[in-house]
Amino acid sequence: MNEENDFNFSNDNKFKKSSLKTYSSNGFGKSVLVPFLSGIIGAALVIGTCFGVPTIKSKLVGTSSKITTTTSSSDSDSSVVNIADYSNTSISVAEKVLPSVVGITVTYQVNSVFGGSGTTEAAGSGIIISDDGYILTNNHVISSDTSTSSFYAITEATSIKVNLYNSDETFDATVIGTDSYTDLAVLKIDKTGLTPATLGDSNNVKVGEFVMAIGNPLGMDYSVTTGVVSAVNREVESEGTTYYAIQTDAAINSGNSGGALVNANGEVIGVNTLKLSGTGIEGIGFAIPISSTTSVVNQLIEYQTVKRPYIGILGSSVDNQTAQRYNLPEGIYVESVEENSPAQKAGIVQSDIITKINGQEVKSVNELNQIKNTCNIGDTVTLTVYRNNATQDIQVTLAETPEEESDNEQTNSSNQPQIQVVPGDSSIFDLFR
Repeated sequence: MNEENDFNFSNDNKFKKSSLKTYSSNGFGKSVLVPFLSGIIGAALVIGTCFGVPTIKSKLVGTSSKITTTTSSSDSDSSVVNIADYSNTSISVAEKVLPSVVGITVTYQVNSVFGGSGTTEAAGSGIIISDDGYILTNNHVISSDTSTSSFYAITEATSIKVNLYNSDETFDATVIGTDSYTDLAVLKIDKTGLTPATLGDSNNVKVGEFVMAIGNPLGMDYSVTTGVVSAVNREVESEGTTYYAIQTDAAINSGNSGGALVNANGEVIGVNTLKLSGTGIEGIGFAIPISSTTSVVNQLIEYQTVKRPYIGILGSSVDNQTAQRYNLPEGIYVESVEENSPAQKAGIVQSDIITKINGQEVKSVNELNQIKNTCNIGDTVTLTVYRNNATQDIQVTLAETPEEESDNEQTNSSNQPQIQVVPGDSSIFDLFR
């Protein structure tokens, strides 16, 4: 055996053998290189072993249960949320809110033009707002006004029943007050110890935030659907009434009307009311913002109606195209003035064009109503009016709206997607809608 081949190199590997032997002959290999290489190898083995043991690894580098990514913005972070957290949020919200949502069944008398008669039922939802039995719902849930047919006539509801969550007991409900303008109604049942819903602040709702719709769609008691807020203050019109609603993609179907739209804290932020229907339309529903219902509910409980300020005109919009064509300002063309109304007493006349109220420009009756309804009965408002090629300010003292009166202009456009109140669930009612 060749003594020089200490590392068992093959004969053709003379370069490696001779190089090592050269260092060894100078003492450098034994005194410096070998200890140095041994230290490197040893350290690598120790560190590798440590990283192989989870407890040691965690002490060396730490652990984190949240994965974060940093966006290009200097002060903006986004987090990847575990799907289990989303699920737990949904479960918690449902458990909190379900006891505060009720099922409503309304029975109507139906008379046929052919002489027959009978009854039909419609189903909807409601929100418990007090522990002693006050319930908030939609006016159209308990009203027959939105149901018309050439063959049937539907009378007012003959009975309204309320079912509580996880209970077989049914309670007769009394109508405390209704308001067709906001499509809200308050019912009362003779029951105490109920779980009122926690009401949130719909003014703070953000686009994209989690929401859950809870109600009784299509007669399926106490169903929940989830989604996000698609838009806030969305202007939608239904049957001549303009709503400024929360738009959501959480499914809202027949029977969901009057139910709760809630946030991730289980707070009610809206009353499910409208949906957009039509070919190719899916996942567009609307809820009345809960903060806008406070005054209405309080008045319904106290007065059984809502007292609103009243001007007393019937008007239509002068749009941009019409204004340019006839050299007129955009605004509200006064078609007629009601007898003994605040408008007539103030001197508003037919063919006036109202361009401002209290200095704020208005281009439609809906805009005028929106500003007017923030005022109180007895307040004096300033209407800026265009008449005879000149503008003038007219002071109008608002009165209480007479019963069955409305300043709303009714519009209809058959070539637009149809926005509907969500009907009660009823086979006969389907014939009317």
